Amino acid sequence: MPTLRTVLAVPLAVLLCGLGTPALPAEPEGTALIDPQATAPARLVAETGAPAAALLTDDGRLSRFGTAGSGLGRDDRFRAGSLTKSFVATVVLQLAAEGRLRLDDTVEQHLPGLIRGHGNDGRHLTLRSLLCHTSGLFPYTADSAVPVPLTPSQAVHTALTHSPGPLGAYAYSNTNYVVLGMVVQQVTGHTYAVEAERRIITPLHLTGTSFPGARTTLPTPHSRAYSPDGQDVTALDPRPAGAAGELISTLADLSRFYAALLGGTLLPAPQQRELLDTTATHGVYGLGVHPRRLSCGRTVWGHSGRISGSVVRAAASADGRHTAVFRINTDIPVSPSLELSLLDAEFCPALPRHR
Repeated sequence: MPTLRTVLAVPLAVLLCGLGTPALPAEPEGTALIDPQATAPARLVAETGAPAAALLTDDGRLSRFGTAGSGLGRDDRFRAGSLTKSFVATVVLQLAAEGRLRLDDTVEQHLPGLIRGHGNDGRHLTLRSLLCHTSGLFPYTADSAVPVPLTPSQAVHTALTHSPGPLGAYAYSNTNYVVLGMVVQQVTGHTYAVEAERRIITPLHLTGTSFPGARTTLPTPHSRAYSPDGQDVTALDPRPAGAAGELISTLADLSRFYAALLGGTLLPAPQQRELLDTTATHGVYGLGVHPRRLSCGRTVWGHSGRISGSVVRAAASADGRHTAVFRINTDIPVSPSLELSLLDAEFCPALPRHR
């Protein structure tokens, strides 16, 4: 079984968001519009070197699927990596709406004594700071000197052997969502997986979505997943990912989830505003979702995911009525410029594109 040190590599699109939008190349005048379903998967394969790619879009009137390479099916289950964070954040925001916690609660109030050592102090970290990655907690997945953690406590312990970054500064860290998963269990008495299934997966009929726990295999149907060097990594132990990235899903389920989340189906209005509030991160990240401003001026919301053998990107219009989800079956990063171009083609149809 492959090493999971790269199981939760930080999504490149998230890290670079807000550092300036790459300029699109000039397009010749009078060119025809292209079909995103035909060209996007082909570009993903050509420009990343992935064995295969797939795209599903839904504009509220028509759902369309396209693929390139071989072996990817429309209904495939695959590992969605950090898109898990959107599910966990939704659960936390629902608990806030129910009055069972407050976003300005400290970690110490819910998990006394957990965050201590090397300058880390849970008395100064709010749940909001975890949700938007401004806690300063070291990302446990970046520590290559210790055995891969298999439990949340081990992951947190690894993070706490490092001094924190500046409190209040945006720094993407998987440790934040591992701690949030522990908070959900302390507040509800159930794991984040059980709560997400009850609150999100079952009501939305996401029949291809699951939290595998210690299960190393993918449910059927599924395709194969590969490392960048071509090794088959379809089977792996997802426990190191946990609440930061263990989710298994399908293109259709992710489309339905982000449509519901952005459309206001899952959260009351006050929590919906919190979801999209990027004030603390200066426009980079909300609470479990991040914005992407497109070349036509529109902003889409969603998340990127990268885990061994899989890269996925989900995006939705601000009202949730238009979604696009694409994936490749290896963990080669998709460049920000390619991502922008693909999202432009789907959400900015007035922009000319050449064949």
